[in-house]
Amino acid sequence: MLNLQVEDLKPLLREALHELLIQERSWILDLFYEAMEDVAMAKAIAEGKDSENVGRDEIFELFER
Repeated sequence: MLNLQVEDLKPLLREALHELLIQERSWILDLFYEAMEDVAMAKAIAEGKDSENVGRDEIFELFER
Protein backbone atom coordinates (compact mmCIF):
# COMPACT_ATOMS: atom_id res chain seq x y z
CA MET A 1 0.00 0.00 0.00
CA LEU A 2 1.27 3.46 -0.85
CA ASN A 3 1.58 5.67 2.21
CA LEU A 4 2.46 9.29 1.34
CA GLN A 5 2.49 12.13 3.78
CA VAL A 6 1.75 15.77 2.98
CA GLU A 7 5.43 16.63 3.30
CA ASP A 8 6.25 13.96 0.69
CA LEU A 9 3.74 15.43 -1.74
CA LYS A 10 4.90 19.05 -1.55
CA PRO A 11 8.03 18.60 -3.71
CA LEU A 12 6.07 16.52 -6.22
CA LEU A 13 3.34 19.13 -6.49
CA ARG A 14 5.90 21.92 -6.74
CA GLU A 15 7.66 20.14 -9.62
CA ALA A 16 4.38 19.40 -11.40
CA LEU A 17 3.32 23.06 -11.18
CA HIS A 18 6.73 24.19 -12.40
CA GLU A 19 6.50 21.90 -15.44
CA LEU A 20 2.96 23.07 -16.13
CA LEU A 21 4.01 26.72 -16.05
CA ILE A 22 6.88 26.05 -18.44
CA GLN A 23 5.12 23.75 -20.89
CA GLU A 24 1.70 25.42 -20.93
CA ARG A 25 2.71 29.07 -20.56
CA SER A 26 0.67 30.25 -23.55
CA TRP A 27 -2.46 28.48 -22.34
CA ILE A 28 -2.06 29.88 -18.82
CA LEU A 29 -1.57 33.41 -20.16
CA ASP A 30 -4.71 33.06 -22.29
CA LEU A 31 -6.62 31.88 -19.24
CA PHE A 32 -5.32 34.83 -17.21
CA TYR A 33 -6.27 37.35 -19.93
CA GLU A 34 -9.75 35.84 -20.23
CA ALA A 35 -10.21 36.17 -16.47
CA MET A 36 -9.10 39.82 -16.60
CA GLU A 37 -11.58 40.51 -19.41
CA ASP A 38 -14.36 38.87 -17.41
CA VAL A 39 -13.59 41.03 -14.38
CA ALA A 40 -13.52 44.18 -16.52
CA MET A 41 -16.83 43.25 -18.16
CA ALA A 42 -18.47 42.58 -14.79
CA LYS A 43 -17.24 45.95 -13.52
CA ALA A 44 -18.55 47.74 -16.64
CA ILE A 45 -21.94 46.06 -16.29
CA ALA A 46 -22.15 47.02 -12.61
CA GLU A 47 -21.24 50.63 -13.40
CA GLY A 48 -23.70 50.72 -16.30
CA LYS A 49 -26.66 49.59 -14.23
CA ASP A 50 -26.90 53.01 -12.60
CA SER A 51 -26.33 55.04 -15.75
CA GLU A 52 -28.78 56.48 -18.24
CA ASN A 53 -29.93 54.26 -21.10
CA VAL A 54 -28.91 55.30 -24.61
CA GLY A 55 -30.25 54.32 -27.98
CA ARG A 56 -28.63 51.96 -30.46
CA ASP A 57 -27.96 54.80 -32.93
CA GLU A 58 -26.02 56.78 -30.33
CA ILE A 59 -23.73 53.82 -29.72
CA PHE A 60 -23.05 53.24 -33.41
CA GLU A 61 -22.33 56.94 -33.89
CA LEU A 62 -19.47 56.57 -31.39
CA PHE A 63 -18.04 53.68 -33.42
CA GLU A 64 -18.04 55.78 -36.60
CA ARG A 65 -15.85 58.51 -35.11
